[in-house]
Amino acid sequence: MERVAAAAIIDALGRVTGWSEGARALTGRPPEEVVGRPAADLLAAEIPAAALAARSGTVALRHADGRRLEIALTGCPILGPDGRTTGYAVTADPPWKADPTLAGQAFQQASMSMSVFDLRQHYLRSNDASCHGMGVPEEALRGRFFLDTVEDAPHSQGFLRHLRQVVETGRPVRYESFTGVPALNREHAWSIEMWPLRDPDGELTAVALAAFDSTEQYLARLRLSLLNEAATTIGSTLDVVRTAEEVVELLVPGYADFANVDLFDWVLGAEEVPTVPRGDIMLRRVAHGSRTDGTPEAAVHLGETDMYLEASPPALALRQGHAVLSQAGEPAFRSWVEERTARAPAGRAHREGAHSMIAVPLKARGVVLGVAVCVRIAHPDDYAPDDAVFAEELGSRAAVCIDNARRFARERSTALALQHSLLPRGLPGQAAVEVAHRYLPCGSLAGIGGDWFDVIPLSGSRVGLVVGDVVGHGIRSSATMGRLRTAVRTLADVDLPPDELLTHLDDLVTHLAADGTGEEVAELGATCLYAIYDPVSRHLSLAAAGHPAPALVLPGRCAELIPMTAGPPLGVGGLPFEAVELHLPEGAVLALYTDGLIEDRDRDVDRAIEEMCRALSAPADSLEALGDNVLKAVLPEQPSDDVALLLARTRSLGADRVATWDIPPDPAEVAHYRQAATVRLTAWGLDEAAFVTELVVSELVTNAIRYGEPPIQLRLIRDRALICEVSDGSSTSPHLRRAHAYDEGGRGLLLVAQLTQRWGSRQTSTGKTIWAEQPLPELRGSTAAQ
Repeated sequence: MERVAAAAIIDALGRVTGWSEGARALTGRPPEEVVGRPAADLLAAEIPAAALAARSGTVALRHADGRRLEIALTGCPILGPDGRTTGYAVTADPPWKADPTLAGQAFQQASMSMSVFDLRQHYLRSNDASCHGMGVPEEALRGRFFLDTVEDAPHSQGFLRHLRQVVETGRPVRYESFTGVPALNREHAWSIEMWPLRDPDGELTAVALAAFDSTEQYLARLRLSLLNEAATTIGSTLDVVRTAEEVVELLVPGYADFANVDLFDWVLGAEEVPTVPRGDIMLRRVAHGSRTDGTPEAAVHLGETDMYLEASPPALALRQGHAVLSQAGEPAFRSWVEERTARAPAGRAHREGAHSMIAVPLKARGVVLGVAVCVRIAHPDDYAPDDAVFAEELGSRAAVCIDNARRFARERSTALALQHSLLPRGLPGQAAVEVAHRYLPCGSLAGIGGDWFDVIPLSGSRVGLVVGDVVGHGIRSSATMGRLRTAVRTLADVDLPPDELLTHLDDLVTHLAADGTGEEVAELGATCLYAIYDPVSRHLSLAAAGHPAPALVLPGRCAELIPMTAGPPLGVGGLPFEAVELHLPEGAVLALYTDGLIEDRDRDVDRAIEEMCRALSAPADSLEALGDNVLKAVLPEQPSDDVALLLARTRSLGADRVATWDIPPDPAEVAHYRQAATVRLTAWGLDEAAFVTELVVSELVTNAIRYGEPPIQLRLIRDRALICEVSDGSSTSPHLRRAHAYDEGGRGLLLVAQLTQRWGSRQTSTGKTIWAEQPLPELRGSTAAQ
């Protein structure tokens, strides 16, 4: 770039008669201020004698702003017609020429932009890099106020403010700025340092600056920042769609003007993982976003399928397994824009403004899930190879989060299906209690838990009520729950009392853990509460293994927790389980629940129990409505654990449905009580059952008299089935055996088993009870009698 030296004409009398533009820029003095005046008025000190003799040397001039300038001057005599000297042409090389040292050359030829400003923020010097960046020669800058050479933008005001700060404080300043470069037609990041310049006397004379183009470093930091942000923002929920939306929110508008995430359909479902198809590829639009309202660049709506042609950059990225860059003017890019425009003409103007795109496959654990596409429209820079590296890193992280969400959704779906298959689908018919139940699977990221409940019909019209909880979440917890529920049903069928049932269940868990087949139970932990209600005696017996105590609502009273001692959780062992015995009126409501109803990290357990008891005490139209009211009053919006709630309202079987006789231990009395049973059946309208009942009564009473011990009692119960029970004081249980052809006895129980629907025995506190059930004539063959 050509530069003009400063020149002046001085006549023989020492007056200035000519003044160049370079002299004006150098001294800050216009021609009208200098021409006609003595040249000595411009000096800041006397000219050294050596300089006068040599007609060259360094001379001290006074700048218009008062600064002292050390300038190298050269004087050339001007000769008249007669050869005499009529004056001198004095030239002053510019500072960059006046300083032939390496330092001066380094300033002028430095690769970074460097400039010097006076104390009023006017340009004094600018090196080649600075002038190149500004797109103007130095002569166009020298002597001009900074703001007059740039647009009045926020970064320009910041630049000026820092220049003035150096003048005011006399201390250097370092800061970063992101500004445009007119000559390069793009934005650049700059690391700028400004420092004061002082003369030999220490007086501040100017401000120098050096601006280093840190665009690449800035973009690298930006990409690293986005990756760090991705680590904290992407995958905040284990939801595939939300994860894809988080990817788009991260990319737009800082990295892309438009971005979309398209996935294969199997990622959103439960199908097997397919391979990437050949040819055109069909994907489902999961998320997209734009810096322009309305997302006009989108060719498809969310949830719709998007077809990528075989040669399009997204399709190439999916098949090649790495990011694909494409710029305006390339055939693949032009084809992509035309295909997008044909599908959605409304966004034509926006897509035609697109100049660069990058497509990156979303690949996790060796499987391609879909593609993310980024497009730049208003952003001035094209995507570069460094952007491809960043996009692949981000795509890898995003794909892992999406795959985690997909796996979680599949595991949750599997666990939920397993949970529902293991829970009772329809509670069996029984007359002891009216029941209502609620089960809410966990909605948190932890997954489905191992809560369960059950209602088990028992002999003698009694019913077993059970709730349990396997600690933890996921398929293991659900599977463990199924094993424990089956074990409870098996032990309940033996008619064990609650404390003994829990003891056997605890032993079973301990043995399974010792054998290695039940390690998950011991590892996860489990609790259980088991209760038996007898509608004839209105007697309730219950025991717990590490489980919360149930609530009881007596008619006309408020709900209260049943005082009981909960034993250790299952598998711990070492402590006995204690049963609690209660006598309940008809219409009492028993609430059994798992800890998910009352326990939460953000709730006080005592307060939750109070809310539950208050809701149980409030009037409700039905037991079903009561269950809804309890959940609504106690649970937060997002429960952190599974919840199982079982409500049971007690019923009673009165004298009109139960007949009881005390039997003397005399075989001669058997016929009398057999006849009494027939009379009672006639009163109940069950004459058709009289014949079988007589045989059952005869066999069971005879066996009790012959093999049992007093007291002996016969009881008939008309429930959903006709039940015959004979109790005695002996704890010895009978056994069914096959009688041989010539045996005189041994056929009694075999006959009972053949004539009735079910039979069995149970231990009582005073002995045992042998029972047999037969369907009522009007319900014969009905499942309600089972």
